[in-house]
Amino acid sequence: MKKTIVPKLILGFLLYGILGFSIVSAVTSHFSLRHIEEYEISHLYKEANLIASDYAVSYYSNHITLEDFESRLKALDTYLASQIWVIDQKGNILVNSAKETDLSTLTHTESISGFDISDFKNHSCQTGLFYDYFEEEQLSVYAPITVSYKVRGYVIIHKPLRLLTSFHRGFLDLSYFTFALLFFCALILFGIYACSIILPIQKITKAANAYAEGKFDYPICIPANDEMGRLAASLAYMANELNTLEEDQRKFVSNVSHDFRSPLTSIKGYVEAMLDGTIPAEYQEKYLNIILFETERLNKLTTSLLELNQFGSRGAMLDITKFDINQMIKMTARTFEGICKDKKIMFELILTGQTLFARADMSKIQRVLYNLIDNAIKFSNADSVITIETTVKNEKIFTSVKDRGIGIPKESLGKIWERFYKTDISRGKDKKGTGLGLVIVKEIIQSHKENINVISTEGVGTEFIFSLPLHQPEDE
Repeated sequence: MKKTIVPKLILGFLLYGILGFSIVSAVTSHFSLRHIEEYEISHLYKEANLIASDYAVSYYSNHITLEDFESRLKALDTYLASQIWVIDQKGNILVNSAKETDLSTLTHTESISGFDISDFKNHSCQTGLFYDYFEEEQLSVYAPITVSYKVRGYVIIHKPLRLLTSFHRGFLDLSYFTFALLFFCALILFGIYACSIILPIQKITKAANAYAEGKFDYPICIPANDEMGRLAASLAYMANELNTLEEDQRKFVSNVSHDFRSPLTSIKGYVEAMLDGTIPAEYQEKYLNIILFETERLNKLTTSLLELNQFGSRGAMLDITKFDINQMIKMTARTFEGICKDKKIMFELILTGQTLFARADMSKIQRVLYNLIDNAIKFSNADSVITIETTVKNEKIFTSVKDRGIGIPKESLGKIWERFYKTDISRGKDKKGTGLGLVIVKEIIQSHKENINVISTEGVGTEFIFSLPLHQPEDE
């Protein structure tokens, strides 16, 4: 069973949900409860101070009656949902908002055993059963009642902790609901994101598998203009190039096979004819020359293939030296004088200066010139001129080889540099051609990190221009 990325994404999303819920449960619960307690302590402390400094002082100063004092405490009891006590320093409960109190007598019905105001520590508050008086835990906050600079007693407000816990639980429920809503929204976004990533990946994977099986025409369409779209476009382009390369390889094998088969067939036929006496002895010299010519064709083709094989992805090893390219052009042109005389072709040399020194591999550049001139002669018309020109610009030497021949078809112009390409015109024009000369030329120029370009028009002619670095005196 093939593994996919989908379970990993789902597992990651679920882990995100569990981690998020754990954070909400732990962190939010802790800090929210702490905030609620601090807020409630602060609020109750302010109310206790207000009662102690206003209502209690007014009562002890006989400005309000006991009934008014009690009614105000009961109203605050309802408002605060808390019991409000007035207690003296010995722990006697003088007023309890939850009960009726009679201060007209000196007897005290309730007393807190072991009461000590110093037990209140942080922010004048404490939590617990308040000396076991209550059956449930309370948050107790006190404020002193001061009359004429003397403490007459204390106002103590008791609020059940369950009310704070209940409020905290409601706050947590709201937090959980909010998290669930966010998780649901994240789930929708996750689904959209997953579809925008996983589906294109699946399409690209299927296409890559098809290309691996040699099905280079397998369609891959991802219209998005993002990384996935660009990856799909690159993959489709690669498949098209591989498909073209495969076709070019087949054509190359077919062409090379044809070029080998033709001379071999001729050689075999003539040799058999001479052995069985079909060709008389007096004519054998003529046919031996034909056999020699075909053998030279085979040798040239083999040499070209071996030379082309020397150029890898890193290019050939170069022996960079200084040489006079003008002199090289003159010497190379002379080697074609016999052929040019037969075809009535002339050379026109337009060379810059008496000498023009380049820095390159001399033997390989001579091969470039030989191939380009040989190519120009093959496709030149009779009684025409081949122009070879050198110019200097921006510390570069530009060499041009221009013929006035049949030209290159427009549809073939972009493929003449391909390693496995040979046009039908070049095959029919000259039987000695291998179709590898221009490939070797480009490999040599590119190994020098230079450029070569071609300009051609059918029926007008073709011009090849390549560049080389100009030799500078400081290079010596």
